[in-house]
Amino acid sequence: MPRPEGFAYVEQSDGSVTITHHGRPAGTLRGDRAVRFLAEVQGADPQLVMARWTGNYRRGNERTARDHPRNRSHRGR
Repeated sequence: MPRPEGFAYVEQSDGSVTITHHGRPAGTLRGDRAVRFLAEVQGADPQLVMARWTGNYRRGNERTARDHPRNRSHRGR
């Protein structure tokens, strides 16, 4: 699984945190969630933490989902 990249975050003056991915907003955290995020991002790989908090990371089941009959293209018809 490739390492996530392109994430950044900005702590706002009101205490909220805005997370961006390649310059586009990916999420905003406020209150207790922002505080927990800031504590976690200081102690671990920031890219992995931001990917997890925004839900923008691979879960390892993409190939399984692609091969499911419901998701297959209608090739061969």
